[in-house]
Order: sequence, then C-alpha cells, then structure tokens
Amino acid sequence: MNWLSLEVLLGGVSQYSTVFGRVYLSVVFIFRILVFVVSVQQVWNDEQKDFICNTAQPGCTNVCYDQFFPISHIRLWALQLIFVTCPSLMVVAHVKYRQMKNVKYNTARNGENMYANPGRKRGGLWYTYILSLLFKAGFDAAFLYILYYLYKFDMPNVTKCTAEPCPNTVDCYISRPTEKKIFTLFMVVSSSVCIFMCICEMVYLITKKAGKFLHKKSEENRNYISRRVDPTAMSNQNLNNLKMAQAAEELKNSEMIHSELNKLYER
Repeated sequence: MNWLSLEVLLGGVSQYSTVFGRVYLSVVFIFRILVFVVSVQQVWNDEQKDFICNTAQPGCTNVCYDQFFPISHIRLWALQLIFVTCPSLMVVAHVKYRQMKNVKYNTARNGENMYANPGRKRGGLWYTYILSLLFKAGFDAAFLYILYYLYKFDMPNVTKCTAEPCPNTVDCYISRPTEKKIFTLFMVVSSSVCIFMCICEMVYLITKKAGKFLHKKSEENRNYISRRVDPTAMSNQNLNNLKMAQAAEELKNSEMIHSELNKLYER
C-alpha cells in the first residue's frame, strides 16, 4: 500500500486543525504510520512461514495458524490506520465545498465574500469537525477492542491446538514472540494516546464554543439592561413635572389675582 497518500491527506488537514489536532496528526504519522511501515511490517513478514507445529500431519499447521491468527496484526492495523484517517476527508470536503460556494457568491455579488475564511470552524464546519473527531476516536476504540478480543494484547511463545486434522493436542511455536508483543503494546499505547487527544480536542472545542455563547448572552443582557429606562428616574421626572405644573398654576392664579386688584383700584 502507498502510505504517501495518507501523508498528503494528513498534511492538508493540519491547516484546519487546532493545536490538539496538529499533535494528534503528528502522533498518527510518526508513531503509527511511520513505525508501521518501517518496523512492524518487517517484524510480521515471517508470521506464517515460521509458525511451526510439532506434527507432520498435512494441513494441521495451516489450520492451527488460522485458529490463532484469524486476522493478521498488520492487516488489522492497516485497516485501523485507513479508518482513522478517512474521517479527515469530511473536513477537507466541507472546506472545499465552502470555497466553491464562496467563489460562486463572489462572482454573483461583484467581489463580496460569503465566508471571510472558509476554513474557520464556525457553523456547519464546526459540527463536521466534531463529528470527524468522534469517528476517529470511535474507530480507534473499536479496533482496540477487536485486538483485545482476539489476542488479549498478548503474544505467547507456545500455543496449543486441537483443531482437525491434527491427530491430538499439538504445540505450535510463534516466531519472535517477545518482539511482536512489544510492538503490539506500542501500537496499543499510541492508539490510546490518539483517543485521548481526540477527547481533549473535543472538550477544547466544546468549551470554547460554550464560552463564546455565554459571553454573547452576557453582552446581550448588559445591552438590554443599559437600554432599560430606570423606573426611579421616571418617578423623579414625573414628580418634577408635577411640581413645575403646580408652580405654573400658582403663578397663573397670582397673575389673575393681581389683574383683578388692578381693576378694582382703577375704579
């Protein structure tokens, strides 16, 4: 398999990722893909050839190998790496879709942009990114469970087999079991670290979005309070108006009285 395509894919996704996402991609590429290509495939290249059982019964060795290795470790890990990197295509595809819409909108509106930055995780792209993280963590967890269910993260020196056509219980020997166990544990730990990084990134994105939402709500409440009319101020204003009206009325009455007095004096 050509793993260069996965490297290109991871490089394209990194520009849309957070700090946690970039660390995750580095762990996937260096500690999983690179180790898998350089070392793991070399360790498991003799798994069936050097699987030896202490019997000469034709077909017994192949049956026992199939019983103990229903699926090869390297093929299981290859599927795992493909599955955990494919959700990143969702993010890339969504960004490309935004860029296409932006180009059409720009052409129709004479230079206006629908998205100032199509790669910014806002709106639907935020949910797509969260969904991709859920898929990646879920796939890693599922493959870890499969590996544990099949092999218990172990690689014994000797395994006993009673399957037909073996004449009796035979002992079968696995080549380089200690080295294979070390690499198995290494791949398990690296997968666990990737799951942890996905969870950290999800928590970071959700916390950040929740913080922005709460900040927006507090700003709206603050603006609403500042626009409200103070009832105390209204009461004081009404009282002042009432006093002014009473003063005007008294002034008017005094003027009328003064006018009547002037008329009487003239008589």
